[in-house]
Amino acid sequence: MAAAEGLTGAVSAGDNILIATGGGGSPWLPKGENDGPIGAAALARALALGVEARPIYLCEEHQVEPIVASSHAAGLMVMDYETAQRRTQVAVVEVVPSDRVEAETKARRLLKKYQPQALIAIERLGPNEKGVVHSILGKAIEEAEADLSFLFNEARERGIFTLGIGDGGNEIGFGRITESVRQIQPYGRRCQCPCGAGMATVVATDVLVVAAVSNWGAYGVEAMLAFLLQKPELLHTPELERWMLEECIRAGGSDGAYAIPAYIVDGISGDVHQGLVRMLGEIVANGLTSLDRAF
Repeated sequence: MAAAEGLTGAVSAGDNILIATGGGGSPWLPKGENDGPIGAAALARALALGVEARPIYLCEEHQVEPIVASSHAAGLMVMDYETAQRRTQVAVVEVVPSDRVEAETKARRLLKKYQPQALIAIERLGPNEKGVVHSILGKAIEEAEADLSFLFNEARERGIFTLGIGDGGNEIGFGRITESVRQIQPYGRRCQCPCGAGMATVVATDVLVVAAVSNWGAYGVEAMLAFLLQKPELLHTPELERWMLEECIRAGGSDGAYAIPAYIVDGISGDVHQGLVRMLGEIVANGLTSLDRAF
Protein backbone atom coordinates (compact mmCIF):
# COMPACT_ATOMS: atom_id res chain seq x y z
CA MET A 1 0.00 0.00 0.00
CA ALA A 2 2.82 2.40 0.85
CA ALA A 3 4.42 1.71 -2.52
CA ALA A 4 1.17 2.19 -4.45
CA GLU A 5 0.31 5.37 -2.55
CA GLY A 6 3.81 6.72 -3.17
CA LEU A 7 3.54 6.05 -6.89
CA THR A 8 0.04 7.48 -7.33
CA GLY A 9 1.03 10.53 -5.29
CA ALA A 10 4.15 11.21 -7.34
CA VAL A 11 3.21 10.24 -10.88
CA SER A 12 0.76 11.86 -13.30
CA ALA A 13 -0.16 11.35 -16.96
CA GLY A 14 2.83 11.82 -19.25
CA ASP A 15 5.42 11.46 -16.47
CA ASN A 16 8.45 9.22 -16.86
CA ILE A 17 9.22 6.38 -14.44
CA LEU A 18 12.60 4.67 -14.43
CA ILE A 19 12.34 0.93 -13.72
CA ALA A 20 15.66 -0.81 -13.10
CA THR A 21 15.69 -4.59 -13.35
CA GLY A 22 17.79 -7.45 -14.65
CA GLY A 23 19.96 -9.70 -12.53
CA GLY A 24 22.60 -12.22 -13.52
CA GLY A 25 25.00 -12.60 -16.40
CA SER A 26 27.64 -14.87 -17.91
CA PRO A 27 28.49 -17.62 -17.57
CA TRP A 28 25.50 -19.00 -15.62
CA LEU A 29 22.76 -16.58 -16.66
CA PRO A 30 23.97 -15.17 -19.99
CA LYS A 31 20.79 -13.15 -20.57
CA GLY A 32 19.80 -12.69 -16.96
CA GLU A 33 17.11 -14.32 -14.85
CA ASN A 34 13.34 -14.26 -15.25
CA ASP A 35 12.68 -12.93 -11.75
CA GLY A 36 12.63 -9.18 -12.27
CA PRO A 37 11.82 -8.61 -15.94
CA ILE A 38 8.34 -10.10 -15.66
CA GLY A 39 7.51 -8.16 -12.51
CA ALA A 40 8.88 -4.99 -14.12
CA ALA A 41 6.69 -5.51 -17.18
CA ALA A 42 3.59 -6.18 -15.09
CA LEU A 43 4.11 -3.08 -12.95
CA ALA A 44 4.98 -0.97 -16.00
CA ARG A 45 1.74 -2.10 -17.61
CA ALA A 46 -0.29 -1.12 -14.53
CA LEU A 47 1.31 2.33 -14.38
CA ALA A 48 0.90 2.91 -18.11
CA LEU A 49 -2.78 1.91 -18.06
CA GLY A 50 -3.59 3.34 -14.66
CA VAL A 51 -2.01 6.79 -14.73
CA GLU A 52 -0.72 6.97 -18.33
CA ALA A 53 2.88 7.14 -17.15
CA ARG A 54 5.79 6.26 -19.45
CA PRO A 55 7.94 3.37 -18.13
CA ILE A 56 11.63 3.41 -19.00
CA TYR A 57 13.45 0.15 -18.30
CA LEU A 58 17.07 0.29 -17.17
CA CYS A 59 19.25 -2.78 -17.69
CA GLU A 60 22.52 -4.01 -19.11
CA GLU A 61 22.95 -4.91 -22.75
CA HIS A 62 22.78 -8.68 -22.27
CA GLN A 63 19.47 -8.39 -20.38
CA VAL A 64 17.59 -6.36 -22.99
CA GLU A 65 15.93 -9.18 -24.93
CA PRO A 66 14.11 -10.90 -22.03
CA ILE A 67 12.95 -7.53 -20.68
CA VAL A 68 11.64 -6.38 -24.04
CA ALA A 69 9.96 -9.75 -24.62
CA SER A 70 8.26 -9.56 -21.21
CA SER A 71 7.08 -6.03 -21.93
CA HIS A 72 5.69 -6.93 -25.35
CA ALA A 73 3.86 -9.89 -23.84
CA ALA A 74 2.36 -7.52 -21.26
CA GLY A 75 1.05 -5.36 -24.10
CA LEU A 76 3.61 -2.58 -23.87
CA MET A 77 5.62 -2.00 -27.02
CA VAL A 78 9.21 -0.88 -26.47
CA MET A 79 10.34 1.89 -28.79
CA ASP A 80 12.69 4.85 -28.96
CA TYR A 81 11.93 7.79 -26.68
CA GLU A 82 11.10 10.26 -29.45
CA THR A 83 8.40 7.95 -30.79
CA ALA A 84 7.18 7.00 -27.32
CA GLN A 85 6.46 10.64 -26.50
CA ARG A 86 3.77 10.70 -29.20
CA ARG A 87 1.61 7.92 -27.77
CA THR A 88 0.58 6.16 -24.56
CA GLN A 89 0.91 2.59 -23.32
CA VAL A 90 4.46 2.21 -24.57
CA ALA A 91 7.84 1.79 -22.90
CA VAL A 92 11.47 2.68 -23.54
CA VAL A 93 14.64 0.79 -22.69
CA GLU A 94 17.96 2.36 -21.68
CA VAL A 95 21.17 0.34 -21.43
CA VAL A 96 23.35 1.15 -18.43
CA PRO A 97 27.13 0.59 -18.49
CA SER A 98 28.87 -1.76 -16.08
CA ASP A 99 31.81 0.59 -15.48
CA ARG A 100 31.23 2.47 -12.22
CA VAL A 101 32.41 5.87 -13.47
CA GLU A 102 30.44 5.54 -16.70
CA ALA A 103 27.39 4.43 -14.72
CA GLU A 104 27.51 7.60 -12.61
CA THR A 105 27.81 9.75 -15.72
CA LYS A 106 24.90 7.88 -17.32
CA ALA A 107 22.84 8.35 -14.16
CA ARG A 108 23.20 12.12 -14.36
CA ARG A 109 22.18 12.04 -18.02
CA LEU A 110 19.15 9.88 -17.30
CA LEU A 111 17.90 12.20 -14.58
CA LYS A 112 18.42 15.24 -16.79
CA LYS A 113 16.90 13.72 -19.93
CA TYR A 114 13.83 12.04 -18.45
CA GLN A 115 13.13 14.15 -15.34
CA PRO A 116 11.52 11.07 -13.75
CA GLN A 117 8.90 11.39 -11.05
CA ALA A 118 9.68 7.95 -9.64
CA LEU A 119 12.37 5.28 -9.70
CA ILE A 120 11.69 1.58 -9.15
CA ALA A 121 14.20 -1.24 -8.70
CA ILE A 122 12.96 -4.83 -9.07
CA GLU A 123 15.48 -7.60 -8.39
CA ARG A 124 18.31 -5.19 -9.12
CA LEU A 125 21.43 -5.88 -7.06
CA GLY A 126 23.10 -3.18 -5.00
CA PRO A 127 26.58 -3.04 -3.42
CA ASN A 128 27.48 -3.54 0.24
CA GLU A 129 29.28 -0.98 2.38
CA LYS A 130 32.56 -1.72 0.55
CA GLY A 131 31.02 -1.27 -2.89
CA VAL A 132 30.98 -4.98 -3.70
CA VAL A 133 27.92 -6.68 -5.24
CA HIS A 134 27.18 -10.20 -4.02
CA SER A 135 24.95 -13.14 -4.78
CA ILE A 136 22.58 -14.29 -2.05
CA LEU A 137 25.20 -16.89 -1.12
CA GLY A 138 27.68 -14.15 -0.28
CA LYS A 139 29.88 -14.63 -3.33
CA ALA A 140 31.12 -11.57 -5.19
CA ILE A 141 29.51 -11.28 -8.62
CA GLU A 142 32.24 -12.34 -11.05
CA GLU A 143 30.93 -10.50 -14.09
CA ALA A 144 30.71 -6.71 -14.18
CA GLU A 145 27.43 -5.53 -12.66
CA ALA A 146 26.18 -2.02 -13.44
CA ASP A 147 26.16 -0.04 -10.20
CA LEU A 148 22.94 1.99 -10.00
CA SER A 149 23.47 3.07 -6.40
CA PHE A 150 24.41 6.62 -7.43
CA LEU A 151 21.25 6.91 -9.50
CA PHE A 152 18.95 5.93 -6.63
CA ASN A 153 20.88 7.89 -4.01
CA GLU A 154 20.84 11.00 -6.19
CA ALA A 155 17.12 10.59 -6.86
CA ARG A 156 16.40 10.47 -3.14
CA GLU A 157 18.53 13.58 -2.61
CA ARG A 158 16.39 15.36 -5.19
CA GLY A 159 13.16 14.27 -3.54
CA ILE A 160 12.15 11.85 -6.29
CA PHE A 161 10.09 8.91 -5.01
CA THR A 162 12.03 5.64 -4.99
CA LEU A 163 10.78 2.08 -4.54
CA GLY A 164 12.81 -1.08 -4.07
CA ILE A 165 11.40 -4.58 -4.55
CA GLY A 166 13.47 -7.64 -3.72
CA ASP A 167 13.66 -11.04 -2.07
CA GLY A 168 17.16 -11.59 -0.73
CA GLY A 169 18.63 -8.53 0.93
CA ASN A 170 21.26 -7.87 -1.72
CA GLU A 171 18.91 -5.83 -3.94
CA ILE A 172 18.51 -2.05 -4.17
CA GLY A 173 16.13 -0.92 -1.45
CA PHE A 174 17.31 -3.23 1.34
CA GLY A 175 19.56 -0.45 2.62
CA ARG A 176 16.50 0.49 4.69
CA ILE A 177 16.99 -2.67 6.74
CA THR A 178 20.68 -3.50 6.26
CA GLU A 179 21.18 -4.57 9.87
CA SER A 180 18.19 -6.92 9.69
CA VAL A 181 19.60 -8.53 6.55
CA ARG A 182 22.93 -8.96 8.32
CA GLN A 183 21.17 -10.74 11.19
CA ILE A 184 18.79 -12.89 9.13
CA GLN A 185 20.71 -13.97 6.04
CA PRO A 186 23.46 -16.59 6.50
CA TYR A 187 25.97 -14.43 4.60
CA GLY A 188 24.44 -11.10 5.51
CA ARG A 189 27.18 -10.06 7.91
CA ARG A 190 30.14 -12.00 6.54
CA CYS A 191 30.32 -13.02 2.89
CA GLN A 192 32.39 -15.66 1.10
CA CYS A 193 34.59 -13.18 -0.76
CA PRO A 194 37.75 -11.33 0.32
CA CYS A 195 35.86 -8.12 1.20
CA GLY A 196 34.35 -9.86 4.24
CA ALA A 197 31.64 -7.22 4.66
CA GLY A 198 28.62 -9.40 3.94
CA MET A 199 26.11 -9.53 1.09
CA ALA A 200 23.66 -7.00 2.58
CA THR A 201 23.34 -3.92 0.39
CA VAL A 202 23.42 -0.40 1.81
CA VAL A 203 21.41 1.19 -1.02
CA ALA A 204 18.08 2.37 0.37
CA THR A 205 14.81 3.50 -1.22
CA ASP A 206 11.88 5.47 0.20
CA VAL A 207 9.75 2.33 0.29
CA LEU A 208 10.94 -1.28 0.36
CA VAL A 209 8.69 -4.21 -0.61
CA VAL A 210 10.00 -7.62 0.44
CA ALA A 211 8.60 -10.80 -1.11
CA ALA A 212 9.57 -14.47 -1.41
CA VAL A 213 9.99 -13.81 -5.15
CA SER A 214 10.68 -10.31 -6.44
CA ASN A 215 8.07 -10.64 -9.18
CA TRP A 216 5.49 -11.32 -6.46
CA GLY A 217 6.37 -8.05 -4.74
CA ALA A 218 5.72 -6.23 -8.00
CA TYR A 219 2.39 -8.03 -8.35
CA GLY A 220 1.44 -6.91 -4.83
CA VAL A 221 2.09 -3.27 -5.75
CA GLU A 222 0.21 -3.81 -9.00
CA ALA A 223 -2.77 -5.17 -7.05
CA MET A 224 -2.79 -2.18 -4.69
CA LEU A 225 -2.66 0.21 -7.65
CA ALA A 226 -5.71 -1.58 -9.05
CA PHE A 227 -7.46 -1.16 -5.70
CA LEU A 228 -6.52 2.49 -5.12
CA LEU A 229 -7.45 3.54 -8.66
CA GLN A 230 -10.54 1.26 -8.60
CA LYS A 231 -9.45 -0.36 -11.84
CA PRO A 232 -9.25 -4.13 -11.32
CA GLU A 233 -8.12 -4.56 -14.93
CA LEU A 234 -4.73 -3.10 -13.98
CA LEU A 235 -3.78 -6.41 -12.40
CA HIS A 236 -2.70 -8.81 -15.12
CA THR A 237 -4.46 -12.15 -15.51
CA PRO A 238 -3.08 -15.64 -14.86
CA GLU A 239 -3.17 -16.20 -18.63
CA LEU A 240 -1.06 -13.09 -19.18
CA GLU A 241 1.33 -14.27 -16.45
CA ARG A 242 1.91 -17.48 -18.39
CA TRP A 243 2.42 -15.58 -21.65
CA MET A 244 4.94 -13.19 -20.11
CA LEU A 245 6.91 -16.02 -18.51
CA GLU A 246 6.96 -18.06 -21.71
CA GLU A 247 8.09 -15.11 -23.80
CA CYS A 248 10.76 -14.15 -21.27
CA ILE A 249 12.11 -17.70 -21.36
CA ARG A 250 12.09 -17.82 -25.16
CA ALA A 251 14.13 -14.61 -25.17
CA GLY A 252 16.75 -16.17 -22.91
CA GLY A 253 15.56 -15.36 -19.39
CA SER A 254 16.47 -18.27 -17.11
CA ASP A 255 15.36 -19.43 -13.69
CA GLY A 256 17.62 -17.89 -11.07
CA ALA A 257 17.66 -20.92 -8.77
CA TYR A 258 18.65 -23.63 -11.26
CA ALA A 259 20.05 -21.42 -14.05
CA ILE A 260 17.97 -23.17 -16.72
CA PRO A 261 15.41 -21.82 -19.23
CA ALA A 262 12.47 -23.72 -17.72
CA TYR A 263 8.89 -22.80 -16.85
CA ILE A 264 9.87 -21.87 -13.29
CA VAL A 265 10.86 -18.71 -11.44
CA ASP A 266 13.17 -18.94 -8.43
CA GLY A 267 12.67 -22.71 -8.47
CA ILE A 268 8.87 -22.40 -8.27
CA SER A 269 6.55 -23.77 -10.95
CA GLY A 270 4.95 -21.30 -13.33
CA ASP A 271 1.56 -22.72 -12.33
CA VAL A 272 2.12 -21.46 -8.78
CA HIS A 273 2.87 -17.97 -10.09
CA GLN A 274 -0.35 -18.07 -12.09
CA GLY A 275 -2.21 -19.14 -8.96
CA LEU A 276 -0.81 -16.22 -6.99
CA VAL A 277 -1.98 -13.78 -9.65
CA ARG A 278 -5.44 -15.34 -9.59
CA MET A 279 -5.57 -15.02 -5.80
CA LEU A 280 -4.56 -11.36 -5.95
CA GLY A 281 -7.23 -10.77 -8.57
CA GLU A 282 -9.89 -12.24 -6.28
CA ILE A 283 -8.68 -10.08 -3.37
CA VAL A 284 -8.87 -6.91 -5.47
CA ALA A 285 -12.29 -7.82 -6.88
CA ASN A 286 -13.64 -8.50 -3.38
CA GLY A 287 -12.14 -5.30 -2.06
CA LEU A 288 -13.90 -3.28 -4.74
CA THR A 289 -17.24 -5.02 -4.28
CA SER A 290 -19.93 -3.56 -2.05
CA LEU A 291 -22.50 -6.06 -0.82
CA ASP A 292 -25.70 -5.34 1.12
CA ARG A 293 -26.19 -8.64 2.92
CA ALA A 294 -29.56 -9.66 4.31
CA PHE A 295 -28.05 -11.09 7.51
